[in-house]
Formats: sequence, structure tokens, C-alpha cells
Amino acid sequence: MIGEAAAVATSCLFTISSIFFTSAGRKIGPLSLNAYRSVMAVGFLLAAHLLLIESFLPVATNTQWFWMGLSGIVGLGIGDSGLFAAYVLMGPRRTLLLQALSPIFATVCAYLMLGEIPRSLAMIGIAITLGGVMLVILEGEKHSGELPLSRKLKTYGVLFGLISAIGQGVGLVLAKVGIYSNPAMALNPLSATLMRMILGAFSVWIVMLLGGRLVELRKAVSNRKAMGLTVVAAIAGPFLGVTFSMVAVTHAQAGVAQTLMSLSPVIIIPVVWVLYRQRTSWQGTIGALIAVIGVSILFLV
Repeated sequence: MIGEAAAVATSCLFTISSIFFTSAGRKIGPLSLNAYRSVMAVGFLLAAHLLLIESFLPVATNTQWFWMGLSGIVGLGIGDSGLFAAYVLMGPRRTLLLQALSPIFATVCAYLMLGEIPRSLAMIGIAITLGGVMLVILEGEKHSGELPLSRKLKTYGVLFGLISAIGQGVGLVLAKVGIYSNPAMALNPLSATLMRMILGAFSVWIVMLLGGRLVELRKAVSNRKAMGLTVVAAIAGPFLGVTFSMVAVTHAQAGVAQTLMSLSPVIIIPVVWVLYRQRTSWQGTIGALIAVIGVSILFLV
């Protein structure tokens, strides 16, 4: 159960990260936040790798670097860029609904690339968990205060949301291919995370610079409060969260791991109640219970 437990821990860490991400993103913008937190994550990972594995960079084959780098570009570069674009175009609730599709893409990609065929009970658990998550996400739509979208904005928003879901699902499978691409020795999850983050951060910064965001980046770094929030987000998300996700995909099937890592909309219910006294409706509560049942099934597989 190491992989499944790590996947649930990933959801918890991403939930924490999302709270600080929201606060910092409102101050410096989501794109600048993504750029700086990716660099901070690389710094934390380099230090942890040097301390725990006693080498500055991972010792890996060219094939492993290729697959982990491709995973970073697809999952962290393209996937996260699509995520932030979808947030801007159609808001977080609609975007999270599309994000819940990422386990499906991970399962299909894992079958095509790795030959992973989930057991029937695992497929039932995935379906129940996704159903609960979607019920939770849809619960607050009428209370979100979001304005109706034009057909053009909705089309682009859905497109970027799907790009994000595909990027995260496929990126996770590419990471698993990289982890096991050397038959002699699988990559350490910390090394895998560092390799993935280096290429992911590089791609994010290339996009920012080519997109003429240099002035925005300079302005963002002068906001000390936002940078402090970004440090916390970087520790919880790209550093610890992504590391745990690599542990999850190392020890569990990709589709199961991605499903358990999609629980943030459920986990955040008690968090916002404690922090902001925001209560959820019966629909949200029932959705959370359904998701817990689905997770329990996945742990029994």
C-alpha cells in the first residue's frame, strides 16, 4: 500500500499548496507564481538530493533523462500552463471538473505504453472515486458567483482544461516509463522528481520569456509577501507533493495513483470549514463519502 498511501498524501499536499497558491496568485498572477515556485522546487530538490543521496544531480542514463524530461515538459510545463489558462478563462470550479478526467487519460496511456490492465475491482474503485469527486466539484457551481461564459471563452477554457488533464495524466505515465527504463535499476523517487522538475521548470521559463513576461516576473519578485507564500507553496506542492507522486507511481498502477491524487476537491471541504467556516451542502457531503468509498476499494485491490 506504499503507492496508494503516497498518492493520498500527494492529494493532501496539493490541497495545502492550492491554498497558498490562491493567496500568492492573486498578488503576482498564476504564471509568475508557477515560474518562481518551479525554480524554488528545483533548489529544494537539489539540496535534498545532495543531503540524502550524496550527489548533486541524479546518476541516470540518457534514456532515463529523456523520459523524465519529457514527463516534466508534458506534465509540469504543458499541463500546468493549460491549468492556469483554464483558471483564467473559466474559473477554478469548471477547471477542476475537467481535471477529474486526468485518471482516465493516465489509465489509457498506461495501458498503451506499459500494458497495465487494471483489475475489474480497480476500475470500479476508479469510477466510484471519480463520481464522488465530480459530485463535490459540481456542488458549489451555483454558489460560486461565476458569470456565464461566452461560447468562445467556454470553448477555449474547455480546450485548455483538457490539455491540462491530458498533460498531467500522460506526464505521470511518462515518468513511470522513465523510472523503469533501465532494467538494471529503477530510479529513486527523489531523483525522478528532480529530473522531472528541472526540465519542467526550464520549459516554463522558456514559455514565460518567449511570451514577453520579463517585466511581470521582475515586478512579482519584489512582492515579499507573495514570495513568502510562494516558498510554502513550492515546499508543499512541487517539492513534497511531486516527490510523493513519484513514490505513488513507482509502487502503484498509474491509473490508480492518478485517481487517488485527484482527491483535493474532497479533502479541501474540511480545510475550508476550519479556516474559513465555509460549510458544504448535502450534495458535497455525499460526494465526499462516495469518494472515500472508492478510495477504500482501491486500497483493497
